[in-house]
Amino acid sequence: MAAFSLTINNKKHDVDVDPQMPLLWVLRDVIGLTGTKFGCGIAQCGACTVHVGGNAVRSCTLPVGNVGQEKVTTIEGLSEKGDHPVQKAWEETDVPQCGYCQSGQIMAAAALLKSHPAPSDEDIHNAMTNICRCATYNRIKKAIKLASTK
Repeated sequence: MAAFSLTINNKKHDVDVDPQMPLLWVLRDVIGLTGTKFGCGIAQCGACTVHVGGNAVRSCTLPVGNVGQEKVTTIEGLSEKGDHPVQKAWEETDVPQCGYCQSGQIMAAAALLKSHPAPSDEDIHNAMTNICRCATYNRIKKAIKLASTK
């Protein structure tokens, strides 16, 4: 066990956990932020996507000991009122079906728009590697395009 001071959603959290514990489980089980989902556990599906240092990362395989002093943002911290342009576009475009992957999809899309404010179809295709079992990929692309205009 080791003590870590993490900045998550602009709030300090002191945790005493194994340095190899995946960030996902620190977020969900230790801190209680359950918006980030467990999907595959091997960084393939993207349901666990959060921002670390402003970059989209798969938290299911990132050891908490590797976070360092980087700020972590989860879906709960993307916007105070759920009104981030991506969240609004997701709702307006009616993206989710089951909704399970959506927090990870939204976090990946928000990171994409931060680095590419007006993404091309190719940019979206390359950045959005999260898996959606309901296959809402066309609506996801439409929502990202809509969010890029806001």
